[in-house]
Amino acid sequence: MPCGNFASVVNIVEKVGGSATIVSNPSELQNFDKLILAGVGAFDYGMASLRNEGWDEALTKLVIEQKRPILGICLGMQLMCQDSEEGKLPGLGWIPGNVKKFQMPAGSELKIPHMGWNTVRVCKPNSIIPTNEGEQRFYFVHSYHAVCKDPNVVLATTHHGSDVTAAFSSENILGVQFHPEKSHRFGISLMRRYVEK
Repeated sequence: MPCGNFASVVNIVEKVGGSATIVSNPSELQNFDKLILAGVGAFDYGMASLRNEGWDEALTKLVIEQKRPILGICLGMQLMCQDSEEGKLPGLGWIPGNVKKFQMPAGSELKIPHMGWNTVRVCKPNSIIPTNEGEQRFYFVHSYHAVCKDPNVVLATTHHGSDVTAAFSSENILGVQFHPEKSHRFGISLMRRYVEK
């Protein structure tokens, strides 16, 4: 599986009253009602890790055929897209779109990676980010961002040089570019909604 601080994700799930298990074999995935695909690092490394031992096939069967709910976090969200400028391997292809490197406007002093707290603008009613509880802020660390071919799947955007996708959703598939496990009360609220929905 892609590398990442899985323990922090497990901790936040448990903090909101859920239970989570880090699985080591694709056959174990079918034992769970909901899935989380978390990861940090390079796109090709993440996809190669998913292909190892058939994670990609097992996940696609559960998510696309059986409509099992899944939440992608950071690299996990990007892997749901078709491809990435960061690598050469195809992504899972669940969400029509490409992962692009940040292009800063000329003269901009903004840094890449986009790192730290940022507000998000919710684009449509959804099950994980409230639209009626004021400003929503999350913690980001990324140099690449998803560009969705269908604007209707964009759940929320954030601004870093330009408006970029902060979250997307399509049926049972959810993806967030930020890290809920590092986003304090906002991340706790999001994860509680995902666990309870």
